[in-house]
Parts: sequence; structure tokens; C-alpha cells
Amino acid sequence: MRERRSVGAVCAVLAALLAALLTGCQSTPDNGTESDGRISDEVTPTRPSGYGTVFLGVDECSSFGTTSFTEVPCTGERAAARVVARFDGTTEDGPLCPGTTDFVLHISEQARSADEDGDGEVPQGYACMRNLTAPHPGDPGGGGGPRTIVGDCVYSSGDGQVRETACDGKGAKQPEFKVTKAVGKRSGCPLSTALYVQLGGREPVGCARPL
Repeated sequence: MRERRSVGAVCAVLAALLAALLTGCQSTPDNGTESDGRISDEVTPTRPSGYGTVFLGVDECSSFGTTSFTEVPCTGERAAARVVARFDGTTEDGPLCPGTTDFVLHISEQARSADEDGDGEVPQGYACMRNLTAPHPGDPGGGGGPRTIVGDCVYSSGDGQVRETACDGKGAKQPEFKVTKAVGKRSGCPLSTALYVQLGGREPVGCARPL
């Protein structure tokens, strides 16, 4: 009887050791690798798209103000304007905003504490903005916007310079000339042209006639 009890005890110990070994082989280490050294198939979560992913990315919205502003949901009551184009760098070195841009927001490198890639910095850049509701000074004849385009009106500000003003005469200055055509060179303007206006872009010369 003693020999049988001893054999039974040894078998129980072996069974416990075998169960522990099997359990250890099936577990996954905390470092994300399998027990044979292979990388596990766990997928790293991706950052969500839309509001908050990229600071003032295209189609996102800002609050009121051109010097003090924040990114806000476009459906919120604080939303004032939508981003129609977004570029890194400065407006002097970067691409032109679309013609009907109402205003430009200049974004500094430290605009907010967390950015799209999580390194705590926002690259210097600028956002071309379009108001969610009228008025739209960037529209042709609107009297504002960062660019002068075909359909805009200007007045002489002295020293051979011109500035944009509303074509309807409701601005601070009365319109004197209207840009009727954009061409690559002055020679492309019609004979009725009385003033050449610098527009920029692929057709940088504006042909303006007197009003």
C-alpha cells in the first residue's frame, strides 16, 4: 500500500509540472513578441481623421479673428471660416492661396501644445480661409482678400501703387479701375487697358479699364 501511495504522489507532481510547462509555452511575453521570438500580429491604432488630426487642415474650421484664433468643429457655433488650402512655410515663399480666399491665417511653430504627429510642435505655415457666411471679400469685386483677381476694382493710393476696394462703391475708397482680364504679358491686354495690375500666379498681369 505504501508503494502505491508513493507512485500516486509522484504522478501528481509530474502532472502539475507538465501543466505549468504547457501554460508557460502558451503565454505571450509583455514585450509584444511570441515565445519563439516572432513579432506578434497586434495592430497599432491609427490616429483618427477629421477635426484635431492636423492643426487647421483643409476643410477644418477656425473661430473668429485673424490674429487670435483656435481650431473648432465646423458644426459648432464658434466656427467662422473654413480652410480651403493649407501650406507650410510663409506666404512670401509658398504657393498662392486660391483666388477667392477671404483672408489668411499665419500659423506659428508654437501655435498649440500638441500637433498632428505628437511631437509638441506645429510647423510654421499658413491657412487660406473662406468665411462660412457672407460677406466674402475675396469674391470678384468684394473689395478685399489676399489676392487681386479678375473682376476686382482698385484705386490709386499714390506713388504708382493701387489698392483694392469694393466695386459697388460701398468701401472706404471709390473704385477707379476694374480688372477685366488676366494675361501672361502686358502685350496680351486689350487696347482699352488703362492700368496694369500685378496679380501673381500663372497669368500675373491684370488688364484694368477706367470706371
